[in-house]
Amino acid sequence: MRTNQQSLRIALFAPRGRMGQAIARAVADDDGFAIADDHGDVLIDFSAPEALRASLDRAVSAGVPLLVGTTGLDEGHDSLIAEAAKIVPVLKAPNTSLGVALLTDLVERAARVLDGSGWDVEIVEAHHAKKADAPSGTALHLGAAIERGRGEDAKEEVGRYGTGLQRETGSIGYAAVRGGTVAGDHEVMFLGRDERLILSHRAETRTIFARGALAAARFLHGKPPGLYTMRDVIDAA
Repeated sequence: MRTNQQSLRIALFAPRGRMGQAIARAVADDDGFAIADDHGDVLIDFSAPEALRASLDRAVSAGVPLLVGTTGLDEGHDSLIAEAAKIVPVLKAPNTSLGVALLTDLVERAARVLDGSGWDVEIVEAHHAKKADAPSGTALHLGAAIERGRGEDAKEEVGRYGTGLQRETGSIGYAAVRGGTVAGDHEVMFLGRDERLILSHRAETRTIFARGALAAARFLHGKPPGLYTMRDVIDAA
């Protein structure tokens, strides 16, 4: 067992948030990590899109790696992240579950084999009642994996309602369910003629995201500046 002096020091940008508290609990159960009062060895941000610039500035100023787990980011936020990644290592992860990272890889492979000809794709996600963005960042991340697998962009069909809604060939459908205390469920359906392939992941608690965040932090420590993903984490395992 490593002592606290040898532990990787984690700084939480939003320590009072749900994920901040979950990560703190995970750190308490793992002597390989410790919570830092300053910038730490790695900074972790699970906050809100409007706070992203502040966390990036903090990481760049301190010269430490940053894990961005915030969802609901747009192209402007992505540009900020790309600029910061020229100076410090940044890992952007709409979902830090190692299981979801593997699911994303499987979805991309499936999309490569089951191209848009004759195969429709629908993504269904469910989260707790207080989640503010939809579709979830993970659902959109899975959609991006499908586009990479197919080698082309796809039209998004989000939250269908009404009549005359014939599906557009090659599009990706998204459906969001909100309620209760669901930590996060994601299902990717490849719907073909007379057969269906369904790839899914169920999150029972936020603990899995916290453990994945710590694995990502361990991966980031000592890395050169650049933009990383959870796929890099599982590829390095």
